[in-house]
Amino acid sequence: MVSLIDRKYMERAIELASRATGNTRPNPLVGAVIVHEDKIIGEGYHTRPGEAHAEVKAIDTVKDKNLLKIATMYVNLEPCSHYGRTPPCAKRIIEEKIPRVVIGSTDPSLNVGGKGINMLIESGVEVKTGILANENRELNKRFFTYHEKRRPYIVLKWAQSADGYIDRLRLNNQTGPTWITGVEERMLVHKWRSEENAILIGDKTACNDDPALDVRLWRGTNPLRFVLSDSSNLPAGLKIFGGEPRTVIFSPNPSRASGQAEYISLTSRETALEEIMSFMYEAEIQSVIIEGGYEVLSQFIDAGLWDEARVFKGQVIFGTGLKAPVIKGKITLQRNFRESRLEYLRPLD
Repeated sequence: MVSLIDRKYMERAIELASRATGNTRPNPLVGAVIVHEDKIIGEGYHTRPGEAHAEVKAIDTVKDKNLLKIATMYVNLEPCSHYGRTPPCAKRIIEEKIPRVVIGSTDPSLNVGGKGINMLIESGVEVKTGILANENRELNKRFFTYHEKRRPYIVLKWAQSADGYIDRLRLNNQTGPTWITGVEERMLVHKWRSEENAILIGDKTACNDDPALDVRLWRGTNPLRFVLSDSSNLPAGLKIFGGEPRTVIFSPNPSRASGQAEYISLTSRETALEEIMSFMYEAEIQSVIIEGGYEVLSQFIDAGLWDEARVFKGQVIFGTGLKAPVIKGKITLQRNFRESRLEYLRPLD
């Protein structure tokens, strides 16, 4: 059983950590709270790589440093034990003589992986772990998936009409998006993009919809842009070739790298997803949102290679067109908009 006091302050640490969503990668989301006599005397959260970690920020906000020697620190993820861009947080905790540390989850990375906890215990610090571990895992689902499964966290996203189509039949080489959702939903999608490391589409979506794959309707960082293409023979005027960051095209038949894009060679279509996941892991890409089209989404679904799906079900009726992917999962959340209903799904197993 988690005590009410431990729950209260760990919830605060998690809430602080969540404020930096999308900004800390490849580092995790971490918040820290320092408590003395049931009162918060210091708190902080990690904001971006290279800057002080949550534990150090929390310590630095404590006005009376003497209180640290009789205080408790709450932190949602194990303090680091190695030198990176910043010194080890566990070492700073020990130096400040904080006697008790309550931790949400053990860090799954090879650099830490229990070493920070062991360092604290060996120095006489009382350590309590596993407090709201599930909540912390959900917050840091991208970080945990990357380190445990050696691939990015994969989000599938599409919109489909009321009769189950993701696109109308296109005549006379029509281009541009076929809108099923409203402006509010599109803003939400741009928010999602800002939270993920990368975005991936197929070449047909690139040519038919001509998307920019950016976050222009939201404030945040544009995701890395990837295209899966059979031929890599994409028109030079596509929006994906403009702006930053530069687009990466995966193809069994790559062209040479140019100023517009970087081309990555794939062995075959059959091994494409495995090779893409390996590339993203080596590039420290912790999450990717797959935005179409049907063939690419179905490839991931058929391979069981997804962690979350977000499906908009609109009110428009197409009558005919390109069928939406078929996915089996458990609905974890639903949200209604004026022009659609959004369903969040997770795998059944």
